[in-house]
Amino acid sequence: MAKSETENNPSMIPDEVVISKIYLIREQKVMLDSDLAELYGVETRRLKEQVRRNLVRFPPHFMFELSREEYQEILRSQNAILEQGAYSKYLPFAFTEHGLLMLSNVLKSERAISMSIRIIDVFIKMREKLSSHTELYLEIEHIKNEITKQTKRQDNQDKNIELVFQYLDELADKKNTMAATQSERKRIGYVLGKENQN
Repeated sequence: MAKSETENNPSMIPDEVVISKIYLIREQKVMLDSDLAELYGVETRRLKEQVRRNLVRFPPHFMFELSREEYQEILRSQNAILEQGAYSKYLPFAFTEHGLLMLSNVLKSERAISMSIRIIDVFIKMREKLSSHTELYLEIEHIKNEITKQTKRQDNQDKNIELVFQYLDELADKKNTMAATQSERKRIGYVLGKENQN
């Protein structure tokens, strides 16, 4: 597949490429301005300019600027090594799913619109997978709870059986003790001699 062919047709970009550019930051799935600029086929500088001109369209749940620590964490996750001071003067913008849709409206190019639709499709697929995983997780938890309940019931039955055997052992011990005590007692009364027993 030729690179130019992929660049001109967003639908030909594999899901894995888009997924590799999605990060979990502040408990939200986001994409960075530089990655989006690459996918949209524009310069990062131009993308940021358009966003700054239209800041009213990007509330905090649509877009936020990364902190230096968050940016460094992303670079570490990518195994990117930068010399001290080699960071961009400006920290990246992170766009949520809603921000991506708004961004395509701001950039107003056909590629940006079709690429945004492609990215949103990937987000939806991710959500569906997560949903099916969640359902599977809940089913497993239900089964585990049932097994735990049965085990507790079984444990109670085992304890009851153990208790019965313990009582039986105690009764057997008492019976043996009583029999031994009775045999040790001296008989009171007249004992017939052998000659008189016939």
